[in-house]
Amino acid sequence: MEKWSLMTITVLLALTVRWAVSLGSYSGAGKPPMYGDYEAQRHWQEITYNLPIRQWYFNTSDNNLLYWGLDYPPLTAYHSFVCAYIAKLINPDWVALHTSRGYESQPHKLFMRTTVFVADLLVYIPAVILYCFSLKETSAKKKASTCALCILLYPGLILIDHGHFQYPLSLGLALWAVLCLSHDWDLLGSLAFCLALNYKQMELYHSLPFFCYLLGKCFKKGLKGKGLVLLAKLAGTVLLSFAACWLPFGTDVEQIMQVLRRLFPIDRGLFEACMFSSPTHCPDKVANIWCSLSVLIKIKNVISPRTQLKLSFAVTFLSLLPACIKLTVQPSLRGFKFALVSCALSFFLFSFQVHEKSILLVSVPVCLIINEIPFMATWFLLVSTFSLLPLLLKDGLLLAYAATTPAFLAVCLASFSILEKTSAEDLQLKAFSLSLKGYASWFKSFPRIARSLFLLSLSLMGVLSVLSAAVPPPQGLPDLFPVAVAVVSCLHFLLFLVYFNVVILWDSKNRGQKKMS
Repeated sequence: MEKWSLMTITVLLALTVRWAVSLGSYSGAGKPPMYGDYEAQRHWQEITYNLPIRQWYFNTSDNNLLYWGLDYPPLTAYHSFVCAYIAKLINPDWVALHTSRGYESQPHKLFMRTTVFVADLLVYIPAVILYCFSLKETSAKKKASTCALCILLYPGLILIDHGHFQYPLSLGLALWAVLCLSHDWDLLGSLAFCLALNYKQMELYHSLPFFCYLLGKCFKKGLKGKGLVLLAKLAGTVLLSFAACWLPFGTDVEQIMQVLRRLFPIDRGLFEACMFSSPTHCPDKVANIWCSLSVLIKIKNVISPRTQLKLSFAVTFLSLLPACIKLTVQPSLRGFKFALVSCALSFFLFSFQVHEKSILLVSVPVCLIINEIPFMATWFLLVSTFSLLPLLLKDGLLLAYAATTPAFLAVCLASFSILEKTSAEDLQLKAFSLSLKGYASWFKSFPRIARSLFLLSLSLMGVLSVLSAAVPPPQGLPDLFPVAVAVVSCLHFLLFLVYFNVVILWDSKNRGQKKMS
């Protein structure tokens, strides 16, 4: 009972923070003609409610795809329809075809914010709570509420979902999938992940770890017996899940092809993360390798779009290959969680058409291992929030950023004493340090070096945050601070990618057999 009381307090605190952030501004507020993601979500409700399904993804006189055309999978469209149905009952003007474009009012803002709260309460928050209670170690059980508090107070997700405006459903469904796999409910886990993927195509960032982990389990059971049966059941679950989600579009091949063209618009180029570069969005300031390199080399001018696609695919594939091979050969839940982080980070850094918000696809898996490597997890989550700063400033979320980020750091310091968890063993680098016998003396000073780098990183992010918010950039360099934030964040992410891969590849076989850490 005491554990549930602490968890109740944790959830109430998390909801209070979300409510406080939601009182502020949102993406594109009062900024015509395109407004922002808030208007995109409202517009999708307008389209799905007023038009037949066959027109949802097609450019027509009633559905101008250049104005926030639907470019997410069917489950997003169905969710928009449900929200629109409720909105119509409250105030038909909110979803009136054509005339509701750019609609802004306090009652409508309350409604839209409430829909995000409901999604959080029904999908994301329960998954976090149950995940934290499912941790096997006794010490972790005692800290279930503490672990949940750190995850639920992660500022990046709060600021994007309840500030900028976004639904946490795909990430919540992915968490449910991880939770199911942790209990060996492989079919339910596959179903949950298929639903996540059919809500947002960016869940492809997590697809290879799910595939490799489940395939590795099949191999382990033997492909001539139980393994083959499991493989057949998994394949059937995936096929049925996709068939159910795509059923309304399955009667016409052209419908399916048009949806796919909307989901994967490769002709837009390497940097075009969204259909339209609105005043609230800077697609060229993402903290990935391509945008950072473009500071020195204008890739768009040197390499053709087709070559950009091939190069991006090759680098992404090579960077995630080691973790996927290790997970397939030695499937373990611990390895699976670390592979989710590593593969998602590879996609973010090297893949095609990355949006700055996609860092959340890395951050949520990092939250799942915050009890194992609290120091590195906290550091990464702080950097990921910092990487969103240019977007948050445009949305008027500076105050929310300045309040939630230090609060999150304080909670992690109090909960995990992260500055004391910097030894090679604490950072899961013991096996790696043993393989470098000639450098053993260097690892003795590693805790001090790690703490120093962490404090230096915090100082750099703090200075850049203040400069971005308070100091006007030089006249000839209007993007100086957004570019600096992106490059600094990218350098951090590259080092984190190396770190996570080292942990994965040097993980001992016995340690990897643990069910949950």
